[in-house]
Amino acid sequence: MDQYIIIISVIGIAALGMAWMPAISKRTGVSYAIIYMLAGVLIYLVFPHLLPNADPRKHQTYTSHLTELVVIISLMGTGIKIDRSFAYKTWKTPIRLVTWGMLGCIGIAALLGYGFFGMDVASALLLGAALAPTDPVLASDVQVGPPNEKLRFETKFALTAEAGMNDAFAFPFVMLAITLSQMANKGQGSIWEWAGYALILKIVIGLVIGVIIGRLLGYLIFSVGDRLEILETRDGFVALSLTLMVYGITELAHGYGFMAVFVAGLSLRHYERGHKLHTKLHDFTDQTERIMVAIVLILFGGSLTTGILNNLTWPMVTFSILFLFIVRPLTSYLSLFGIQLHSREKWVISFFGIRGMGSIYYLSYAFKEAHFPYAEQIWTVVTFTILLSIFVHGLTATTVMKRMEARFANEIG
Repeated sequence: MDQYIIIISVIGIAALGMAWMPAISKRTGVSYAIIYMLAGVLIYLVFPHLLPNADPRKHQTYTSHLTELVVIISLMGTGIKIDRSFAYKTWKTPIRLVTWGMLGCIGIAALLGYGFFGMDVASALLLGAALAPTDPVLASDVQVGPPNEKLRFETKFALTAEAGMNDAFAFPFVMLAITLSQMANKGQGSIWEWAGYALILKIVIGLVIGVIIGRLLGYLIFSVGDRLEILETRDGFVALSLTLMVYGITELAHGYGFMAVFVAGLSLRHYERGHKLHTKLHDFTDQTERIMVAIVLILFGGSLTTGILNNLTWPMVTFSILFLFIVRPLTSYLSLFGIQLHSREKWVISFFGIRGMGSIYYLSYAFKEAHFPYAEQIWTVVTFTILLSIFVHGLTATTVMKRMEARFANEIG
């Protein structure tokens, strides 16, 4: 059979299924991530030679581009659906999570990597940096709804904003791991160069470009477009176009594209906040994201049949369990000290730090840029942690969020 025909048939069926998956997940309490991942496992077991090899270790360039694309689309959708205007007072919960919480998570995970597996400093740091961020792609079950939802729910807002911000804030530590590896193996780079370039300059560039382009597009669509009929648009694909444009320009300018995309989405969202076009922009990115997620999850399921977990050991299993059930919840909970939230809300926010496609992107990117002697072990640990997260969070998120929303959410406006 023609492999191309098989591929487009699988994509078509997977994309069609996504039309009903949100409703099915809400009714059953089971995340569609579990369903599509298991479908990927089944498809690759039944048709092992009729589909492209799904092992990310053998196709790191393709893996990085595909996961990069789905992450930036998700980040744009995340920015557009946040109704809350940015201010430290109202955003302090996610800000704490992506600073103190994530730093603690990276540090402890790196120490565990060194202690459990004897990793060198660069490899241990990469392990911590890749696993630390909450994934914007697979975390839709714990995020806020579409624009103008009229519901104030700190738990979902905190997880949504954290997922939008932390991909960019984790990237400097991936770059630090790359720098340490290059210093050890090639004698290139320095900590000072990393601090000035990767930690400061790239973040500033991402922020500035995101704000400028987001505001400019908002002015063009909502101010100029409402006055000049020729420039009026009501097309939702504008959001996808903005995603690609902002990401490309920012990367060309040596900034963090992840940050720029999220900030651009947020800036566009808060230009004429009540405009109905925001709903169309969100819906288009959400539909595009779900199609991409379906493909990526099937490939992730397929990768489980290629031997990526063949080297899994009990120390690796122990590490993943400790990370998901102790390290992430504890560091996040402690980072929220002093914030006026019910302790149950803090624990739910801390527990639902879902691992996903962002982690795979970081690894494929890092392994292209530098040599890490523990690359195979890192792939195994990260893959198993994502697998465990998909099951644990996928089976609990919908039910827990329903109960939390019934108790803590408030209607506004």
